[in-house]
Amino acid sequence: MNNKATIVVHSGDMDKLYSALIIATGALSMGMDASLYFTFWGLERLVAGKLEKGALSKMHLLGLGKWMVRRRMKAANVVSLERLLQDFKELGGKIIACEMTMEIMGIRREDLREDLIDEYGAVGAYIQEARESNITLFI
Repeated sequence: MNNKATIVVHSGDMDKLYSALIIATGALSMGMDASLYFTFWGLERLVAGKLEKGALSKMHLLGLGKWMVRRRMKAANVVSLERLLQDFKELGGKIIACEMTMEIMGIRREDLREDLIDEYGAVGAYIQEARESNITLFI
């Protein structure tokens, strides 16, 4: 088995995106391979201009909770989702966009950020990544 982590990014919630990216980037920085399989609401965040649009999974409070969390993150010098994505890609991370989700949700390839996506694939693409991984997560 390879030294690899594969994460299904199902949620588009801000806090869950942070979790997926922090874990995946951490794996890369420790010498592992890492891939992110974006599907459903997670894939919506890869549409151009929508990365930061996700709500909080808990305590969103009509946007007030997200504002408070962002303030605390800024005070703690936590980098943006955009920076985390760039770091992930620069360290060699792989992003797979779910083609079935694209069809179901009416997302076209030209809607997505081509600078981030390495591959388009269905469940078989995820299964192949997971088969080669010793860590798999669903976020």
